[in-house]
Amino acid sequence: MTADGNDTTPLGGPATPVLPASSSGAGRRRRRWPWIVGVGIVLVLAAVAWVAGEQIARGIVERTIREQAITQLSLPADQDIDVEVIGPVLLPLLVGNLGEVHVSSKDVPIGDFSADVAVRAQDVPIRGDGDWSGAYASITLDDEQLQALLANLDEFPADSVQIDAPDIAVTFELNALLTTVPVGVALTPRAEAGELVLTPTSLRLAGAEVSAEAILRQFGALASTVVRDWDVCIAQYLPAALTLTDVSVAPRAVTAEFEIDSSILRDDAARQKGECS
Repeated sequence: MTADGNDTTPLGGPATPVLPASSSGAGRRRRRWPWIVGVGIVLVLAAVAWVAGEQIARGIVERTIREQAITQLSLPADQDIDVEVIGPVLLPLLVGNLGEVHVSSKDVPIGDFSADVAVRAQDVPIRGDGDWSGAYASITLDDEQLQALLANLDEFPADSVQIDAPDIAVTFELNALLTTVPVGVALTPRAEAGELVLTPTSLRLAGAEVSAEAILRQFGALASTVVRDWDVCIAQYLPAALTLTDVSVAPRAVTAEFEIDSSILRDDAARQKGECS
């Protein structure tokens, strides 16, 4: 009230002190902060658990593939096999297939010879009751391994074989008039109807290149082994599900490419060694 008797009290009663806006907002932030921290911790723990589960699942899957490869292909128990599952593992396991799997091993025993083997498979069903979208194998041989493979060919001088990209070099010895005449032959490998075929593409006699006709005129029937194709049966060493599709020669290796039918996943007959025609 003022000195003249007028009441100056505001309508509505005594004035209520107003807190600064910043003070009220800080209180709300303090109340929300524990929730944000809690959600963050839960998300971090979930991510850690997922990563741990992914690593565990990957280890189990790769170990199982390695063990199955040794068992199904009758490999030595101590065979060193590298297995890699490309991309995530845990979610594809829930779906029922693995996106891409790589398996490789060096010096794999295959019949009377050994080779480096690499397999790549896509959309691999984990229950063995489906088909993959594609699977391919590469078998690579060096000079010594190639000689061991070709040693099974009758009348073929496998011990003289050398890789001479883009061909395979071999030396035949023809006996004529009590004299042995070496004939160098360049053989080009190819895949034909699922089989490996070696075809002579050039001949050398006394250091000079000659034609097949000239060799036949000079040596007659003796030269029949020099100018012929050589069919190499490799199906007898590999599962029947593998089909030879291509052969290439690099400076120090011959590589055969195969397509693998997914019947190998569930059919015992597809896992058995093939036959030569």
